[in-house]
Amino acid sequence: MSTTWPENVGILAMEMIFPSQFVDQTELESFDGASAGKYTVGLGQARMGFCSDVEDINSLCLTVVQRLMERHNIKYTDIGRLEVGTETIIDKSKSVKTVLMQLFEPHGATDIEGIDTTNACYGGTAALFNAISWVESSAWDGRYALVIAADIAVYAEGSARPTGGSGAVAMLVGPNAPLIMDRGLRATYMKHAYDFYKPDLSSEYPTVDGKLSIQCYLSALDNCYQLYCKKAQKLGVKVDLKHFDAIVFHSPFCKLVQKSVGRLALNDFLNEPSNYDNLENFANIKLETSYFDREVEKAFMNESKVIFETKTKPSLLAANQVGNMYTASLYGGLVSLLVSKDIKELANNKVCLFSYGSGLASTMFSITIVKDYSPNSPLHKLVSNLNHIKPMLEQRKCVSPEKFTSMLALREKNGHKAPYEPIGDLANLFPGTYYLTKVDEMHRRFYGRIPTALNGSA
Repeated sequence: MSTTWPENVGILAMEMIFPSQFVDQTELESFDGASAGKYTVGLGQARMGFCSDVEDINSLCLTVVQRLMERHNIKYTDIGRLEVGTETIIDKSKSVKTVLMQLFEPHGATDIEGIDTTNACYGGTAALFNAISWVESSAWDGRYALVIAADIAVYAEGSARPTGGSGAVAMLVGPNAPLIMDRGLRATYMKHAYDFYKPDLSSEYPTVDGKLSIQCYLSALDNCYQLYCKKAQKLGVKVDLKHFDAIVFHSPFCKLVQKSVGRLALNDFLNEPSNYDNLENFANIKLETSYFDREVEKAFMNESKVIFETKTKPSLLAANQVGNMYTASLYGGLVSLLVSKDIKELANNKVCLFSYGSGLASTMFSITIVKDYSPNSPLHKLVSNLNHIKPMLEQRKCVSPEKFTSMLALREKNGHKAPYEPIGDLANLFPGTYYLTKVDEMHRRFYGRIPTALNGSA
């Protein structure tokens, strides 16, 4: 066991997967009888990925773990901790992590700590923090930690349905990482709220108080940012929006993220009004009473427009094209940032991340991207191994709103049925995808895998 403190602990590798089918949000607007632009402009969404009945949370996680291990040539025996963050619960007792052990057992790898973490969209962040803490602890034995954030986000028919999505992100955690977690500098805000919750264990659909959910998100953002700035100041660092090279948010829908950048600008303004021109009228605004003040929102979205375009918009690729991936949303945003900017631009960046989960749990933290982007560097390896993400987004199949609705109805009807054999078309799945073959009479789930072509379309 190592007797020295591991240096530069953070994310060494990432992998992201999403469904091979999507519904076009413009077509969904028309199908739902919504006004033109309600989903695309109002929410900022273009496409929404969704799963058929042949995929569940276990199959998503099996796929993303297998992909990461294969793409990065990692031995299963090199993983000492495996954490899963998800709110897609299909069993009240058995963790997704234990299902993933079927990938490790054939390699004799069973000495692996960690289980599932659940609290709405925050579980992935809690899992990541657990993994980081393990590597930095006396329990660390020199092996990697593996973190999976994954969810299937679906809503009942109505105004919330276009804010669904699905996906999974896997992160390899260890020392000497190209994405280094900033130590001793993160801010958390947690409270009791019923803004979004899932009390009906027989249904995939949440109970949502839309207005309260937005208020909780923005309030958590205000509090986390203020506390982050105070903690940074104690370390001798002055933080405002200029301090960060990129700002990544949990994204329920893209428009809220754009408003959130404006919200941070409002915080900066109230801290130092003299740094801003022509905003004197807002000097007496109180944060807690301005969540739905359209005049304030418009003014500070306009004030922060350049910051949004340069520091946040590159991170919204997955959110715009796939939708809300719940626990995976923030980390899909990080992947999107890495594949949307040139590696030279990424090098030596300071990246702010805001994680939010309803109920509520939230944290603002930051990572530092290393300077070295040479061809043999860890950063170059991490980024180049994500080059398949953009092509895969374009290889997906567009499904009509009618078929999308019927496929969600099928999931709703058979989600907890046993025995059950899925009827979804396997031909639509990406190579290398795990899928549900059957649920037996004892509710035990069995999986197969589409033949892989990792060096090709997968």
